[in-house]
Amino acid sequence: MRQILIVGIGAGNPEHMTMQAINALNRADVLFIPTKGEAKSQLADIRRDICDRYVTRADGRVAEFAVPVRQTVGRSYDQSVDAWHAAIAQSYEHLLIEELKPDETGAFLVWGDPMLYDSTIRIIERVRALDTVAFDYSVIPGITSVQALTASHRIPLNLVGKPVQITTGRRLAESFPGLAETAVVMLDGEQAFMTIDDPDAFIYWGAYLGTPQEIILSGRVVEVRDEILKIRAEARDRHGWIMDVYLLRKGVDFGA
Repeated sequence: MRQILIVGIGAGNPEHMTMQAINALNRADVLFIPTKGEAKSQLADIRRDICDRYVTRADGRVAEFAVPVRQTVGRSYDQSVDAWHAAIAQSYEHLLIEELKPDETGAFLVWGDPMLYDSTIRIIERVRALDTVAFDYSVIPGITSVQALTASHRIPLNLVGKPVQITTGRRLAESFPGLAETAVVMLDGEQAFMTIDDPDAFIYWGAYLGTPQEIILSGRVVEVRDEILKIRAEARDRHGWIMDVYLLRKGVDFGA
C-alpha cells in the first residue's frame, strides 16, 4: 500500500528541521513540492534547499506540482475554502496515482506544523474519501511560526498561569482584549490589529520568520500599528508575497 508522510518543515529556516522530519524525507521515494507561482517562488526554493541539505538517498525523486488558486468572487469564505480544498484534493489524487507506485512512500513538505492552521491533513482525508487510491499516512510535527515568533522576540508564549488563544484576524474581535490576555493571530489579511485601541495592549509582530528577510517589531499597539502597517505593505510590494503572524498581550505575569 502507498504510504504518505505529511512532514512539518518549520517556519522558513532550514535548520528548523527535526531529526524525525529529516529521517522521514529520507524514507520517501517521492518528495512532493508545491509551487505557487513566481511571486512565491522562495517558498518552493526553501523546500528544495531542505531536500538538497538533508536528503541523502540517491534513488529518491522530486515531483513538483502547481497549487490551485482559491477563487473568492461570489463566494463566502467557507465556500471558497471548501471549493479550494476540493480542487487541491483532486491534485493530490492525481499525484498519488501518477507519481507513486503501490508500494512506494511519498512525502509532502508542509510549512510550519501540519496541525496548526494548515489543511494538508484535511485534504489528505478528502483524497481518502474519494476511494480511488489506497494509502495510509503519518504526520511528523514541525516548528511553528508561533514558536519562531516568540523565539525571535525572546518572549514566553503565555503569561504565568494564563491561557493563550490562537485565532485568525477575522475572529480577533471576539476575544481580545476582552476575553484573552494573550492572543496569537494567524492568517490576518485584513490587519485586524489596527482596530485595537486599548493603550495597555502590546503587539509582537513578525514576517518571513526564519528566512533572511525576517522582520520583527514590537511595542504598544496604538504606538506601533501604523509603522507595522507601512512596513508590511512595503515588504509585500518588495517580495510579492508576505507571511506574517503576531502576538497580542495585555497584562502581566503576576497581576490579578
